[in-house]
Amino acid sequence: MKKIMLAVIKIVIFLIFISICSHFLVPINVGIVNVGNVTGAVVSVIIALTALFFGTFRKMAAVMWEHTAGRIFLSAVGGIVSLCVIGALVISGFMLGAMRDKPDGKPTTLIVLGCQIYGTTPSRMLMHRLDTAYDYLTEHEDVCVIVSGGQGSDEITSEADVMQQYLINKGISENRIFMEDKSTSTEENLKFSREIIDREGLCGDITIVTDGFHQFRSDIFAKRQGFKAYNLSAETEGWLLPTYWIREWFGVLHCLVFK
Repeated sequence: MKKIMLAVIKIVIFLIFISICSHFLVPINVGIVNVGNVTGAVVSVIIALTALFFGTFRKMAAVMWEHTAGRIFLSAVGGIVSLCVIGALVISGFMLGAMRDKPDGKPTTLIVLGCQIYGTTPSRMLMHRLDTAYDYLTEHEDVCVIVSGGQGSDEITSEADVMQQYLINKGISENRIFMEDKSTSTEENLKFSREIIDREGLCGDITIVTDGFHQFRSDIFAKRQGFKAYNLSAETEGWLLPTYWIREWFGVLHCLVFK
């Protein structure tokens, strides 16, 4: 009976992580391939196979442990995995915390961070950010907004231009919208927006509009520009969230170590 239960548990774990793996593969159908879904898919498969062949892996580990080199290797792997898990949990905690830091009526300048556009149409992710900004702008008619995003190599115009037009079409006055159309990264989004705020005499405190997973890294760059920053998080569609959440772990590490 015990063997049957263990077999059932192994199969259930295997199926769960194969299902998780397939979730990471879905964005590939629309051309989204990045470190987030690759890492998620690979780790899910490793865990699934480890669960399914747990007995075999345990025997291999026992044989390796009998040798000094094997013990060093297994200890190193265990240490690296532990550090990765702890790091992921800590970064996720900061990411969740940043999502809750809302302006709550404080006077700020809105900054909407750009992302992919298709021709002159915003992607669904960008549209969610713009709709979040629109709702806030209609409730706070004294607030100005900077739409921030340059032109990618595969784009026919700047993201800022598309963003501005989207908000104007929804009824936001052009006089309230300032375009930052040179940036190619989150760091430049905030750096070049700082220049616009100083030049135009806009409110120096800002509210960043982006996806929730992106808020913490945006906050880091905002603080480096001397901003007091609040956050408004746009909806991220469920089929994209795991991919971009894991991708953001690497983005935060790169920001802290290399920027």
